[in-house]
Amino acid sequence: MATVAMVSSGEPRSMRLRFVATVFTSSFLLFLVQPMMARMALPRLGGAPSVWNSAMLVYQGLLLAGYGYAHWLGRLSPRAQASAHLVLLALAAFTLPIGLIAANPPADANPFLWVPWLLLASIGPLFLVVSAQAPLFQRWFSVSGGGDPYPLYAASNLGSFAGLLSYPLVVEPMLTLGEQRWLWSGAYGLMVLLVCRCALGLPGSTATPSVAETKVSGPGWRTLVTWVALAAVPSGLILSTTLHLTTDIVAMPLLWVLPLGAYLLSFTIAFGARRGAAEGISRVAPLVLLIAACCLFLEVEGFALAAAGISIACLFVLSVALHSQLFDRRPEPGQLTLFYLAMSVGGVIGGIFCALIAPLLFNWTYEHVLLLLAAAALIASRNPFGPIARLWNGGAFGSRLTLAGEVLATLLAVSGKGVFGLPASAAVSHYALLAILVLAIVAIGNRPLFVVCVAALMLSAGCWEKLELSASPGKMTRSYFGIYSIRQKGEDARILVHGTTVHGMQNLGSPARQRMATSYYAPLSGVGLAMAAIEPLFGPRAHVHVIGLGAGTLACYARPGQSWTIYEIDPAIVRIAKDPRRFTFLSGCLPNVPILIGDARLTLERGNGAKADVLVVDAFSSDSIPMHLLTREAFEVYRSHLSDRGLLLVHISNRSLDLEPVIAAAATAGGWEARLRAYRPGAKERAQNYGASDWIALSPNRSTLGALVARDPEDWRPLHPRARFAPWTDDYASLLPLIRWHS
Repeated sequence: MATVAMVSSGEPRSMRLRFVATVFTSSFLLFLVQPMMARMALPRLGGAPSVWNSAMLVYQGLLLAGYGYAHWLGRLSPRAQASAHLVLLALAAFTLPIGLIAANPPADANPFLWVPWLLLASIGPLFLVVSAQAPLFQRWFSVSGGGDPYPLYAASNLGSFAGLLSYPLVVEPMLTLGEQRWLWSGAYGLMVLLVCRCALGLPGSTATPSVAETKVSGPGWRTLVTWVALAAVPSGLILSTTLHLTTDIVAMPLLWVLPLGAYLLSFTIAFGARRGAAEGISRVAPLVLLIAACCLFLEVEGFALAAAGISIACLFVLSVALHSQLFDRRPEPGQLTLFYLAMSVGGVIGGIFCALIAPLLFNWTYEHVLLLLAAAALIASRNPFGPIARLWNGGAFGSRLTLAGEVLATLLAVSGKGVFGLPASAAVSHYALLAILVLAIVAIGNRPLFVVCVAALMLSAGCWEKLELSASPGKMTRSYFGIYSIRQKGEDARILVHGTTVHGMQNLGSPARQRMATSYYAPLSGVGLAMAAIEPLFGPRAHVHVIGLGAGTLACYARPGQSWTIYEIDPAIVRIAKDPRRFTFLSGCLPNVPILIGDARLTLERGNGAKADVLVVDAFSSDSIPMHLLTREAFEVYRSHLSDRGLLLVHISNRSLDLEPVIAAAATAGGWEARLRAYRPGAKERAQNYGASDWIALSPNRSTLGALVARDPEDWRPLHPRARFAPWTDDYASLLPLIRWHS
């Protein structure tokens, strides 16, 4: 890499502060846009993955277009660049206040066409011009005599990190969407003033360029590919780490903030003017990767949070190491915008691979393993032990040692699986794991051997078991909503697990046992008591509608003469529940039940069928809360779909969130009568695979709820509303006040 001029000691501090403030504000606003628009769009578009995959592609495409625009603008003189950019900022301001245009998708709209049009028409100009400012202002800083512009990228990502944290922690809990729109629009005006102030100091031309702006030949294709690869791996690791955490370790509310925050902070360190932290973290990156590989699939009671912390730390350290290589390979500022354009291409590739391609190709989180191996191949490292480091400096002897080490690591990885006459033994696997770890430390600095050792470590640390489950027909299914696995609980039960959350359980054995309602749906649970009361309350021809299929457990409460309809957003769940080789609730109890695919709220809003006597809302799992199903507007939809004496059952069992205040506030605002059943099974009931659950029964008719409660008066209690808790609406909702900080 050519030498670039560093910031001189005589550089006016005020100019540096102006540019830092501008790029910080731009990135801050950019990271407020995406969650804000998601909240605005959710009631209108629903939670289908095709919607959010389309939205992700729009954001990635606009970011790439913004970087492309900044690169194109670089061919003009600095003042011409400023004039053109200010004109675009002014034109984009005509779309303020920020928000979605007034358009609703028709029922048969294709989301892969309609959603991009909606987002592009709503925020396309704003997103494009704001996203362009990180590379554009670094170039302006350079031509203004500021010195090395690349550390400004650290300030840009610090702004992104601040925006990321402020939305769920400050903006969303304190402001309605209407207030958020105007706040963002006002901040946009402030950003434009900062842009104008920076533009005033730009030179008229670069006819007498600084050392930093000296014309250099463009980078070769190898350099471009390296830039793209070094950006793509950390970008993919954000998504793969988040999915790995929720699938294999623990599900927590707002968990996505931590991997994305670690990724953004890595830029702040890797592109910082002071190199000590970046270099120190890069040196320890191989060791951190080895620790993470050992703990990747470790299933130890009470170790979940520690394992999650190790995974996030690994993402952070690897991102710093790879982004530091990008910084070390940065070109002269004359090629700055091309550098960032290549980085943006890498980010798009990493995001598309994990968000769109991996769910189609894999039935498990293979992409996380592959990306860790790619990181192992890309991180620049030198063995900390001098004699060993000299072994990997080349030569025939080093090559032979490399081949022997690769063979040894492979043999050790399979030694605990009952090969070579050895017993399939956990003890053998543990000793093999320790031997591979020692070999991996020796291999630091030897790229091919280190990659093989990391792969062998992951296999020995639990990846074999995941691969066996993945390879077993019907045991694992993946969709854009996540990963579903079917596991045995001893010899007498089968469980449907979504990530780390149980979605259903079926007893095995006799037909009678297979028809038993288990887990959250036990006979003495809130929904079980309500199902037993359907005929006394509504007669033998009641209409029962269920939102959320799971394994299909509730189907076995159906009685002849009743009319049932099920709403399910994920076609993969429908395939699982209908397959009698997996679960027989549907095939044995309601084989021909109508199942409507799509977002339940949108489907109910469009539906014109018979009203329900009983509507069950069971679409919540762990931290995955479809907020648009719990707003006051959603309860109005439920009310319009219920008969005058109808009964609404809402499942609120949750390890991390206390949803009772949300339902209590909605019930008060909507005039519902409501009671809660908190069921905690005893030892004998747990032996039947009955599980703890929290269900809330609501009705607009006092006599209906009274008749339900009168059947089991000791089992139902009034709701406990939280003081000053505002009901969720499509304009305001926040998970933060509901988090259970202590289990």
